[in-house]
Order: sequence, then C-alpha cells, then structure tokens
Amino acid sequence: MPERPVFLGFLLNVLLSVLLCHADPGPICSQTSPLVHLRSEFKMAQHQLRGVLTIIDDCSFRVSQFDMLPGTEVRWWGAVAPDFGNLTAGFVVSDHNLNETYKNASFVVHLRKNVTWDQIQVLAVWDLPTASDFGHVVLAGTVNGSADLAPSPSNDGPGEGLPVHVEPTMFENCKVLSENYRIRWTLNVDQGSIDIGLEAATGIMNYLAFGWAKPTATSELMRGADVAMAGFKEEGAPFVDDFYITGYSECMTNKDGLVQGVCPDTIYEGSDPVGLVNNTQLLYGHRKDGVSFIRYQRPLMPVDKKYDLPVNPTENMTVIWALGLIRPPDTLRPYYLPQNHGGPRLVTYGNLVLNVSEHVDDCFGPLDAEDKEDQDLIIADANVPLVVMSGSALHYPNPPNPSKVLYINKKEAPVLRVERGVPVKFSIQAGHDVALYITSDPIGGNATSRNMTETIYAGGPEAEGVQASPMELVWAPDRNTPDQVYYQSLYEPKMGWRVQVVDGGLSDMYNNSVVLDDQQVTFFWTLSENSISIAARGEKKSAYLAVGFGSGMVNSYAYVGWIDDNGVGRVNTYWIDGKDSLSVHPTKENLTYVRCRSENGIITLEFTRPLRPSCTRGESERLECNNIIDATTPLRVIWAMGARWADEHLSERNMHSVTSSRPIRVMLMRGSAEAEEDLRPVLAVHGFMMFLAWGILLPGGILAARYLKHVKGDGWYQIHVYLQYSGLAIVMLGLLFAVAELRGFYVSSLHVKFGITAIILACVQPVNAFLRPKKPANGEEMSSKRLLWEYVHVIVGRSAIVAGTAALFSGMKHLGDRYGSANVHGLNWALMVWFLIGALIVMYLEFRENRRRRDRIFGRSNWVLGNHEEDDSLDLLSPTGTLAEKESQQSGRMEVQLEPLSR
Repeated sequence: MPERPVFLGFLLNVLLSVLLCHADPGPICSQTSPLVHLRSEFKMAQHQLRGVLTIIDDCSFRVSQFDMLPGTEVRWWGAVAPDFGNLTAGFVVSDHNLNETYKNASFVVHLRKNVTWDQIQVLAVWDLPTASDFGHVVLAGTVNGSADLAPSPSNDGPGEGLPVHVEPTMFENCKVLSENYRIRWTLNVDQGSIDIGLEAATGIMNYLAFGWAKPTATSELMRGADVAMAGFKEEGAPFVDDFYITGYSECMTNKDGLVQGVCPDTIYEGSDPVGLVNNTQLLYGHRKDGVSFIRYQRPLMPVDKKYDLPVNPTENMTVIWALGLIRPPDTLRPYYLPQNHGGPRLVTYGNLVLNVSEHVDDCFGPLDAEDKEDQDLIIADANVPLVVMSGSALHYPNPPNPSKVLYINKKEAPVLRVERGVPVKFSIQAGHDVALYITSDPIGGNATSRNMTETIYAGGPEAEGVQASPMELVWAPDRNTPDQVYYQSLYEPKMGWRVQVVDGGLSDMYNNSVVLDDQQVTFFWTLSENSISIAARGEKKSAYLAVGFGSGMVNSYAYVGWIDDNGVGRVNTYWIDGKDSLSVHPTKENLTYVRCRSENGIITLEFTRPLRPSCTRGESERLECNNIIDATTPLRVIWAMGARWADEHLSERNMHSVTSSRPIRVMLMRGSAEAEEDLRPVLAVHGFMMFLAWGILLPGGILAARYLKHVKGDGWYQIHVYLQYSGLAIVMLGLLFAVAELRGFYVSSLHVKFGITAIILACVQPVNAFLRPKKPANGEEMSSKRLLWEYVHVIVGRSAIVAGTAALFSGMKHLGDRYGSANVHGLNWALMVWFLIGALIVMYLEFRENRRRRDRIFGRSNWVLGNHEEDDSLDLLSPTGTLAEKESQQSGRMEVQLEPLSR
C-alpha cells in the first residue's frame, strides 16, 4: 500500500511538468521595468484586430480577448514611435508567429533574449511581406489625451499606478444579432449613459440600426420605437442620427405637412439647435476589411420625452435592429434615410429581449466579410489616360503610410485593373519628388535600398511631372505579367497600391468608348449594320446605374442595370416623361446579349439593340417604337446612379442620388464625344446676323427693285444697291464669326452647304452688275446680251434668296441637334411666322402692282405718262419682260400718247 502515494505523487509531478511545458513559461524574468503590470487595449488598424495587452515582467507579456483575421507572415514588432518612418524601420521582438485566425484567444508571448522594454515604445502586430500594421499598442510615456486613459487596477510592482489605455473598439459586452451583425455596449451608470457599438459585415452603402421598442408594444414593435441609425456618408465619414418610427415606410411629408415613416427626430421638430432632440452622440467610426463599425453614446434618461424612450438598466427591455440600404440626401430631404431592410427575419432585421446590466459576451472571434475590398476600383481604358497625382492620405488601405500618397483620377490609392494586351496610358502630375513605376514589390520606394529584389514593369526615375508639364507613361501588360503587381513611387515607400491584371474586358469587346459628363461613367459601343452593342460602367459605388438617351431625364429613354435581391443582374428599359416615380414607364425593347454585374459596388451593364425598333404601323403607339438611333447624328447620353432600384412598384426611393450635369453628344460613327453646351454667344451673333441679312436686307433690296419703280427718280435703285451691299457685308462678317468660333471651316452639315451656296450666289450679283451690258438707246430693241443679263440677274438673285432661306431653317435644325430641340422650338416658329408674313406682303404688293399696271393701261383717259429715254428703272423682275413698256415710256420732253383700249 505505501507504493500508491509515491506513484500518485510521481504522476502528479508528470502532469504538472506537461502543463508547465504547454504553457511555455520561458525563463524566469525580473520585474524591474516601469512598464511591468501595464495594461492597454490594442488599436485596430486592420484585419479586425482586438485584444488586451498586459506586461507580465521584463521579458514577457500576456495577450487576452485577442481577435484577428489571418495574414501572410505576421510577427510581433517593436518600434520607437508610431509614425510611418519609425514603424517601417522597426524590428521583430519575438519568435512567436501569428499566422492564423484568433478568436477571443489568450496566450503569453516572450521577448527575444536581446530585446528589452526600454527599446520598445510601440508594440505592433506586423505583416512582414506587405509592411502592414494590423494593430498596435503605444506603451507608457507616449499615450496622449485623458480620454484614452482609465484608472489602473491595483497592482503590487513597478507598474502600479500606470494608466490603462482604452480603445473605442473595445466594450464590456457583446451580443450576436445575426451572422453578420453584432451589438457591443458598455454601461456607464454613474454618468447616466450607455456606449453602444454597432458592428456589421455589410456593404458600405448600408445602414446599421438599433434601438428600443415602445415598452407597451406587443406587436408591430418598430412602430413607436426609438432607434439610432448609423452608417457612412458618400465621402466615407461616419454618422449616427436619432430616429423615431411612426410608420412602416420611408420618411415622407404629406400635403398637410405631417411627417410619417422612419424619420429623424429633428424632422418632427424642425430643428435641433441645442441637441435636445437628437440624443445620440457619435464617438468613433471606421470601415475596415468590409466591416462597418460605429460607436455612439446616448443618455439612459433622455431630455426629449416625446420621441426618445428611457432605458432602464436593470430591466429586461425589447430592442429592435435592422440592416439595409441608405438613401443619400437630396434637395427635398437633406438626411441620410434608411431604405426598407428588404430581407429575411433574423438576417436583415429582428428583435430580442436585452438587459444591459447583465454581462454578455457571445461574440466568438472577428467578423469575416466576404468582400473585404473597400477601396475604389478603376478599370483602365486604352482611350482615356489615367491622371496620377499626389495628395493627403485619408483612407489609405495598407497602414502605416506616409502623409502623402498617390491619387489616380482623383481617387485615393484605388485598386487599378488592367487588361493584358491593352496599353495603359498614365498622365503623371504628382510632382518632381514622385517617380511612378510598376513593380512586383508591394512596398515600393526602390526595393534595392532595403536589400530586396523586385521586377520593374514600367516607369522609373524619368516618370515624373507636374500639372503644368505632365509626363506621359504607356505600359502594355502582356501574357507574362503576373496577376497582381503594384504602382508605387520610386522615392517613397507605400504611396501606391495594387494593380489587378486580367485577361480581356470591355475595351477589347467594344470598338469605341468615351467618358461621360463628370468623369463618373464610361460609355462603350460597337456599331453594326442594323444594330448597336452598348455597355456602360460606373466609376462610383452604387446600387444601380442608368444611362439615358436625351437632353435630360425628362423625355428620355433610360436603360437601368442593377442586382436584384437574389444576386442576379438585371437590365430594364423605361420611358421617362416626368420627375416623379409615376412618370417612369417600363418599355419592352428587343434587347439581346444582356448582362449586368457588380464588382465592389461598381455596376457594369451591357446589351445589344436594333437601331430601329421592329414596329409595324399598327404598333406605332408603343413607347419604344420612337426610340430610334440614327448613327449619322449625335446621340445625347446622360446617366444617373442611386442606392436602390426595384423592377416593380417604383417609388420615390428609386429616384437617383447623383446624375450627370449635362448631356454628352456622342458621335457614334466617329467614335468621339463632346459636351452639350449652352448656345455660344458668338454663334448666337452669327445666327442673328444671317437672319438680318437673308431675312430682312437682301429680300428688302429685291422688293425695292420690283415694287418701287413707279416712284419718280432712281430712289428704288439706290435702295436696292444699298440694301444688297449691306446684306452681303453682314453675311461675310457673320461667316467670319462662325469660322473663328468653331476654329475651322467644315463643309459637312447640310446647313453649311446651303450657306456656302447662298453666299456664292450672293457674291455673283455684284460681279454680274459690274458686267451689265449697255442699255439700248431710245427706240432700240434690247440686245440679246442685255436680255440674257437680265434673266441671269433675276434667276441668280432669286436662287440666292431661296438658298439663304434654306440655310436659315437648316441652321435652326443644326442648332436643335447641337443644343436641344427645346431651345430652338420657339425660334423655329418665329422664323416660320416671319417668312409667312413676308410671303403675305409680297402677295399684297404683287396684287397692287398688277392693279397699278391695269390702271395705267386702261385708265379713264387712257393716257400714259412716259419717258422715251430708256431708264434702268425698268422692271427686271417682271415675268413679261416688257420691251413694249420701254417703248411706251415718255421721253424727257413730256408728251401724251394715245393707246388703243384693246392693247
């Protein structure tokens, strides 16, 4: 029997040895460092890192409540300061590796033998290949700001009395609401408030809602609820607003001014000058790894008793939550408003009973979003250069980073996607201290200076420039280019970001492309004999993309692409004849090869349609029958984006949040585009001068020659000459105005052809007048040359007026094609009325002239006053020619002639 205790003692010693070995206690260390017993929470930089650091002794520390998504080669890293230069120049402080996913883990880490705490001012979790900071702790002596400090626990040792650093991402409690949504909170009973953290792996355009239901509610829990609505604005800034729910609809104001739906408290009251209505205070917010996080604070007993509910910290209370799309502000509702959550219960919305004073922590591990890439995506196009500039780092995707980083097309460090075989053109304007190059090294800044190797695919020291003198760099990725490379600066590390190299794309599939107004949408097309293939790609994150054919959204045909609730890409067509949802009418166009996809929130739609819809005569009333594309005339293209689209039951929530400022005139056959502009003043002057010449002066000169010859003297001749020369001078001046404004002389349009014809004919008339044959002597017959001259003079003059009138009307049509038919509709009617009045005047004068002739021939005495000497005042435009009239005119010696009545 005595052997049993000995055996049990031996077994106990073995078990203790195994346990101690498993704990890896390491060597016994002293506790002389002033940092011993310091406790601090990790600052999250990326990879959803959370945790608490406690320094045990001079050579080890404990990590608890540790969450982190995996990296490539992650190590414990030390640095002397948290700035970019010192962090990147840091060193590995432990042999402990962190190459896995951590879920609420606790473990002890030992420093290397040659590392002491006095060498470390910043302890970071560091990814070696990408020089990435996943998170870090700033040790004592560098913590600034009392808001980050809390009283230290009572410790016996050198670190007693050291402050505890508190991070806004850390809370005392955490509750899982759904697979992708969590609520965290810390109760501040002494302060009468509660700090709440909303955390969701969701889209950047989605809201996060959480609040308390009305205590007396048993059903329809959202009605009467006091809810906080949080999210991120379009520029990436976090926000949180206090909402009160009066109905299951979007926030609307009826005709009586009554506000109903899911609305901010400030809408009900009209304003919130001292913060008495909106009782939510934003404390912190970030968007990292595809996860939205918002921290805010609200009082337990609110000041606003009408729209806010009290929170009893010791009672079970019903809370509600939801996820959904945000509708950005517009001119009617200047608030970020939630859309319908539109999903299954317990996935996008739900409720539960919660007692905030009870400790809860059922959040096991970090949220892992399917789409972690939140950076802007730019898809390179061979026809459009990428403008490379530098600017302040605001949301750089790979911290730490320098203060200045690269911007492409005004987007900070975007992901750049290029296609093999398609040249990429860069316009480098980042400054002389930034030399762009494409490299295999994710850090950049010349890898050889870090004793590393890299492959350079394009660029180098010469690839630098400024806005006044940009440098052009062309890079053609080929089949040997890896799927992922980086654009960086040669002189400073970590200024750029990733380049995705893919096979094929829209630039290869379509013959032409242009960037539409505001540089937000790229329009692609390929013309066939009877059809056109079209694609459009947004450059901004949105839930739908619409392109329309017209001068504005009203009276346009629109093609809308979006991803439905089942994740399927859709493209539908509409006729829009108003500014409300009831004016959006679905059509049934014959679209083929339809595709729509979304990548990181970037919508791309594609389809093929006939140039002329196949409509019979009996189907002319169908809306799509008028949607004809004429490849020979400019196609006006507009665009719009928004937060939500639905195939049926269109409402105000389908309205766009951002649109093009003006149409772009796309020349389909030329493969180019130009912006729709207001009427240029010089062209307006050109049009007025041509109207003055061809509509007033030149016709007036002709009328003077025809209807004023009966007036004594040669006044008609003077009027005729002065008006004709004045009109011709104005025509030439108007032509010079147009040529100067358009910077060239183009004989391509019908208007220009009519105008040139009219000007040539008008210029012939002075030459014709100079070559006029001598008039016949008194009593002589008119020579054949004189007769031919008269006919040529009359025919050329009348032809010039006809061509000038045609030029005026074709000019109005050209104006309508260029600036919109709505702008020239009234001018067309005015021009037609003017010429109609002119035609009526000519008819009246012709009637008077014929009656005057009859009165002269068949007067009461049948006496005609005449002049036997020939005068140039004879009626050259008379269709009868009237050589007889010449012989019947009086000589300078006035005499009376008898003429038979039968003449």
